[in-house]
This record gives sequence, structure tokens and C-alpha cells, in this order.
Amino acid sequence: MTLNRRKFLTSATISATLLALDHKSAGAMIPSSSPSMITPIVISTWDFGVAANQAAWKVLQAGGRSLDAVEQGVWVPEADPTNQTVGYGGLPDRDGRVTLDACIMDEHGNCGSVAGLEFIKHPISVARQVMEKTPHVMLVGDGALQFALENGFKKENLLTKESEKAWKEWLKTAKYEPTMNIENKLYDKVAPTKLPGNQYNHDTIGMLAIDKAGNISGACTTSGMAYKLHGRVGDSPIIGAGLYIDNEIGGATSTGVGEEVIRNVGSFLVVELMRQGLSPEDACKEAVMRIIRKKPAIAKEIQVGFLAINKKGEYGAYAIQKGFTFAVCHAKQNDLTIPGKSYY
Repeated sequence: MTLNRRKFLTSATISATLLALDHKSAGAMIPSSSPSMITPIVISTWDFGVAANQAAWKVLQAGGRSLDAVEQGVWVPEADPTNQTVGYGGLPDRDGRVTLDACIMDEHGNCGSVAGLEFIKHPISVARQVMEKTPHVMLVGDGALQFALENGFKKENLLTKESEKAWKEWLKTAKYEPTMNIENKLYDKVAPTKLPGNQYNHDTIGMLAIDKAGNISGACTTSGMAYKLHGRVGDSPIIGAGLYIDNEIGGATSTGVGEEVIRNVGSFLVVELMRQGLSPEDACKEAVMRIIRKKPAIAKEIQVGFLAINKKGEYGAYAIQKGFTFAVCHAKQNDLTIPGKSYY
């Protein structure tokens, strides 16, 4: 049967209009999704992302590049000795060594990463140097440290008295439990009034930004899982797992137990789902559901969360467990913290 061309075009136009209306209506029902075209904008994981976002916003507001914004933004938690999950002051591995992981990615697909880096307060900046000064994507361990020192970074002790005290408390049992909230439980025994809530639940700040030119960049940095085996690397410094940017589509980052994010190439998956038309929140939800479907028993005991933004400046998040929050900063709101939706 031959389809009348006019009827076909009319039908296609109606269908496209209904689809657009349906998408718009669905977006309006999602509290963690922004209105479209709010740019520049920066979002990041966890409550401590508020201070980080404000540093990034200074760059964006002045017309700066999103790459500079995310680097300067995550400097804030990296340099905070009271934050025991990122950078200086991070809880050590089981041998008492603070090892840091970080990656950064720009709008052109350029990326750099370091893993297992010791003695350098700002691993995100070393990752950027790897991106800009070498033909490589990742440097690790002693090689990453050598590169950092050759490029003018200062070597310093990153193990604070508080984190050392927490590590020695852990050594009394040396029970290795990479399960949800283990950092928080341990820290409550050592310094229960230091910081509020779930500051210590998880081990990453992931940040995504869109600048005035509409370009997207991202950064992810961490001290990793507390009391991990020496040499363990999670998802945070791995492009496609802890962070991924596609300037045509959007960006995504993750937090929580990195092994499960790596197994599902989580952040890349979220971006590809947005390419297929899913909203940022729905893309994050599907990435979470893949983890749950593959390992339902393990998923009940861990936390993994994803945060994403699309080219329009729409954002969203989803996590396995309740408690995951993210921070948002743009011209109309610079101190917003939003709870991500969760499966459990």
C-alpha cells in the first residue's frame, strides 16, 4: 500500500509535536531537573558541592571556560582538611598512606587522569597537566608523582592528625568493610560532632559545568575508599566510569562504590542514554537499575549515585540508596542542594 505523502508528513508533524509536549510535561514533573537553557551552570555531588560550586561559578560568571571552572571548583574540597573523602585530609588506605585519584575532561574530548597519587594536594591539576602536556590519558603511582614534581607541584604530607587518629582506631580491628556508610560509622566514633550528616558517607566530588559559550567540562576527584588495599583504584579517575563528557549531548559523573560503576562503564552509559533521548534523571536511573539488576544482593548493601547534565542545562540524579544529594549553582540560584531520587 502506498502512503500518501501529505498524510505522512502531517502524521509525522503531529507525532513530533505530541512527543515534544510529552517530554516537556515529563520534565516539569521532575523536581531535580532544571528548566532548559539555564546556562552557565555548575552542578556537583554532595552537600560539600555548594562551596565548590561557588568557586566554579566565579569563573563561569566572568565568562571563563568550563574547564577552568571545574578545576577551580574541586580545588575547594581537595584543600579542605576537614573533608575526609577528598584530597588533603582524606582517610588513608589500610597501610596509612593517603592516595588520591582524579580526572578531568573538556568539551573537545581531551582528558587527563591520575591514580594512586601521593603527597600532592591537588590531583585534579596534575590530571589537567597530563591532559595538556603529555600524549597520555592516565599516569599512576610513582610515575604520577614524578610527573607532578617535574611540573612544579609541591610535595607535602596529606595525612592530617584527625585522619591518622581515625586510621589507628580502625587498626584495632582492621576489619575491611567496603560497605555503605562505613566511613560515617567509623568517623562518628572518632569525632561525632565534626561535620553534619552524610559528609563522610562517600568518597568523591564530581562536578559538571556549562559555560557561556555552551561548552561542557567535568572533573572528578577523591581520596578513595577508606582503608582500601594499597593500590586499589575506583571509578573516579577512569574516563567513562567516574566521568564522561560529550559536548554534543551532555556530561555525567558518579559517586559511591566505584567497582560497580566501572563494571557498568557508568558515566559513559548515562551520556549514551541521554543521546537516545532520555532526560538526565531517567538516564541516571537506568544506569542505577543496571547495577541493581545485575547484582541485586550486593546493591542492597552499597551506594552508587549518578549525576548528569544535558546540553540544554537540564540536570538530574539518581542513586541506589536514599541520602545522595547534589548541589546546583546558576544565575538564579547559587546555594541549592537537592536530594537525588533513589531506588530503595
